[in-house]
Amino acid sequence: MFHRSQRLLLRPPWPEDAEQVFSAIADEGLVRNLARAPWPYSREDAREFVSRPFESRFPRFLIARADDAALIGCVGIDPEGRDIELGYWIARDRWGQGYATEAGSAMIEIARMLGHRRIIASHFLDNPASGAVLRKLGFVPVGRIRPRYSRGRGEQALAAEYALELAGEVEPDMRAA
Repeated sequence: MFHRSQRLLLRPPWPEDAEQVFSAIADEGLVRNLARAPWPYSREDAREFVSRPFESRFPRFLIARADDAALIGCVGIDPEGRDIELGYWIARDRWGQGYATEAGSAMIEIARMLGHRRIIASHFLDNPASGAVLRKLGFVPVGRIRPRYSRGRGEQALAAEYALELAGEVEPDMRAA
């Protein structure tokens, strides 16, 4: 499965992407904002990540710029109880350019096409930029702040929780290739 937005191409990770993934994510300031990525992030972690099997109901994509195929991050959905959870990261040198919002919007379209009805997300309180992205995407705070474990921090940190209801039918022209 591939998906093209205005500036981005979302595509599955391939084993030959391991070095680029490592170069993009091996940044403690980035990884500390993630729940599942370890710190320090190693080349072996990158090789394991790109070798995971593709799950059609819960896809994860590398985010590449459409004009030059430069890898700039990752976005995906994972099962979380009865819901699905949106997760993403953008390489530090690409922050502030709207890529997280554009990739998140594309992922929401994909989740809707896959028949998911609700997406949840969260951000650590010391990462308000991620909360701004979630609000731009239409996520609404659920009024709950809870401790969440971050592998990158090696400890729990407070995280604000959000939800987005996916209502309505998919437009016929909104198809993943």
